[in-house]
Amino acid sequence: MAGTEDGVSRRAAMASLGIGALGIGGVALAQDASRPPVDLGTVVDGKVLFPPSQANSEAQPAPPPNADAPADRVGFAIVGLGKLALEQVLPAFAQAAHARPVALVSGSPVKMAAVAKQYGIAPDSCYTYADMARLRDNPAVQVVYVITPNALHRQHVIAAAKAGKHVLCEKPMAPSSSDCNAMIEACRAANVKLMIAYRMQYQPHAREAIRLARSGALGSVTLMDMINNQNQGDPAQWRQIKALAGGGSLPDVGLYCLNTARAVLGEEPVEVSAQIWSPPGDPRFREVEDNVAFTLRFPSGAIANCMSSYSTHRLSRLKLIGSDAWAEMEHAFDYQGQNLRVTRLVDGKDQIAETSIGVKNQFALELDHMAHSVRKNLLPRTPGEEGAQDQRIMEAIYEAARTGRTVRLAEVPGHDRFRGPESLPQ
Repeated sequence: MAGTEDGVSRRAAMASLGIGALGIGGVALAQDASRPPVDLGTVVDGKVLFPPSQANSEAQPAPPPNADAPADRVGFAIVGLGKLALEQVLPAFAQAAHARPVALVSGSPVKMAAVAKQYGIAPDSCYTYADMARLRDNPAVQVVYVITPNALHRQHVIAAAKAGKHVLCEKPMAPSSSDCNAMIEACRAANVKLMIAYRMQYQPHAREAIRLARSGALGSVTLMDMINNQNQGDPAQWRQIKALAGGGSLPDVGLYCLNTARAVLGEEPVEVSAQIWSPPGDPRFREVEDNVAFTLRFPSGAIANCMSSYSTHRLSRLKLIGSDAWAEMEHAFDYQGQNLRVTRLVDGKDQIAETSIGVKNQFALELDHMAHSVRKNLLPRTPGEEGAQDQRIMEAIYEAARTGRTVRLAEVPGHDRFRGPESLPQ
């Protein structure tokens, strides 16, 4: 019968290829040492690696994630179970390779119990804000990630440091530079690391934009244009309350423009000018500002034009303009959806090329960077000093807007003076 003949033919073909009844993914092939490494891979220092399987003309696939075993990952305690923690940070651990959630801190026992059940966290690893000192007795916790309202960062970072734990703190670091200095000093005194969660400095598209600017691929970058807007809703939320937020659109979304502009060049600005305007009568802006436009001038002569808003339809864009080319990134500061395009002259015509960059979870990347910094005893790329510098510049932006005058900033020679090494987890 034709069906039987086809079956025999298939079995014969499989046998001729050395594929047994277990199929191509079975143990028989996996144990066949005669197969080339391009098929089987090799194990180096506990990691499975494959040589390129496609021609040099093709983009090679990303290597296997080679994640640590769950028990070997750096343990994080999450302080604050608001929207960012539950919608972004905790889910990101599933895509992290070196970090895992092991404890929770919250002022809501009911919510914390529900979240602990979802992530398999034991009840005795759930704490209130008042008993954060007990984190010292939990050896599974190596890092405390503070994700509370801005004005609470100082007390929670210091509490974590006193408990002997390394700290990852959300941006903005704190509402004042004096708060930032106190946080840095507390972590230094406790001999623990302090990293600020500037996810943009770990996001692959942003890293490529920084590389393009610094490598000379765009020529001399002299102009930067950045905007980060969103339309806020409920005026009762903590971000609209100055005592908790410290400010409005500037420290929340405008900070991305400020920090990215500094990271692109590696320089520190020498002067700033600014304007702030909020619509009168809008209950969202009784205490905090709405629209902010500020300009930074850098020692090289480069100028960054930055805007943020709490009352306009979401727009997130970055443009780096050089003497030879310019790069533009849409959805630049969003959680996802980035694309990076470079425009330059080719054969007498402008050519727009989009760079193909694999999608990676920004929060997973920063979690893994903190874990790597702890394991290797390295200064994080974005330590507390980076957050304090941004806060000093934001204070100057507010002063410039208030006085209508350009504010001179303390000159900081050199490059990346407030950042740690580029070292990334493997």
